[in-house]
Amino acid sequence: MKDAPDNGPGPHFLGFLKILVTGLALTMIIGLIVLVVLFVKRFPRPGTDFADFPAGIALPEGAEVTAFTRGPGWLAVVTGDGRILIYSPDGQVLRQEIDVETSN
Repeated sequence: MKDAPDNGPGPHFLGFLKILVTGLALTMIIGLIVLVVLFVKRFPRPGTDFADFPAGIALPEGAEVTAFTRGPGWLAVVTGDGRILIYSPDGQVLRQEIDVETSN
């Protein structure tokens, strides 16, 4: 009499495997939702981040702005000719000018 062929793991193992695959799929879906929510929350809402941005900054003649940042109580403008200009929060009073040495 011949033995029955071995068809792999029994049905109990397949049930366990199905639970693992379902758990992995749920974990991936939840992770994707969390990433999308965090990504959307990081985007600035229109009109909120720069609501108190000054209408204009008193730049020196011929200065070309290449970067801008703000800190508590000051604004900084980096110009194309290698200067950092520190202004009051309203952007009208130049508090400090820093020359940046660049090496090419």
